[in-house]
Amino acid sequence: MVITYQGGAFVKVQFGDITIAVNPISKDSKLKTTRFGADIALVSLNHADFCGVDQVSFGEKNAFAVTGPGEYEIKDVFIKGFKSESKYGGENRINTIYTVNLENMRLCFLGILSSKDLPNDVSEAIDDIDILFVSIGSEGALSSSDAYKLAVKLEPKLIVPLYWGNSAALKTFLKEAGEENTKPLDKLTLKKKDLEGKEADVVVLEPAA
Repeated sequence: MVITYQGGAFVKVQFGDITIAVNPISKDSKLKTTRFGADIALVSLNHADFCGVDQVSFGEKNAFAVTGPGEYEIKDVFIKGFKSESKYGGENRINTIYTVNLENMRLCFLGILSSKDLPNDVSEAIDDIDILFVSIGSEGALSSSDAYKLAVKLEPKLIVPLYWGNSAALKTFLKEAGEENTKPLDKLTLKKKDLEGKEADVVVLEPAA
């Protein structure tokens, strides 16, 4: 599995011939976007910063869009979406938290949470997380401190902060984690065995140019 960070809350996950785009940035957004072909697109919020499914339907790939809570199975990828709340952009919005099971690993994308307290049913459903993606550094997202506290509470093996180019938010997050010397990676390449012995280790990904 190869994971790259595209800026904002936009993450690209590749494994075998399958590509998943999580919260692709729309061409109508003020954020810089990236265009590539994906098989699946996960959208947490109905906002231009997260719903650029058209940007990841490219070439021979026409992305299957998952845009809200529910259970999905697409090309042997198992996805669950859970309803939560966001105040992104200063408005009350529905935010979908996603878990994705593939290659014997479980990924969790928190979207743009505004509260560190998850609904009880969501907390109970999200367990045994291998890689957790949490947004910081944007309006309506959790503070760096609250984001780290929630991330640790969920007990993932790896935590990946999505920091929106906000170096101050990232610096605070790493300080909370006691990992100020963490160096950004261009990409995260993983197999299940690479997670052995990991406990809430922080991995920073450099946004794609």
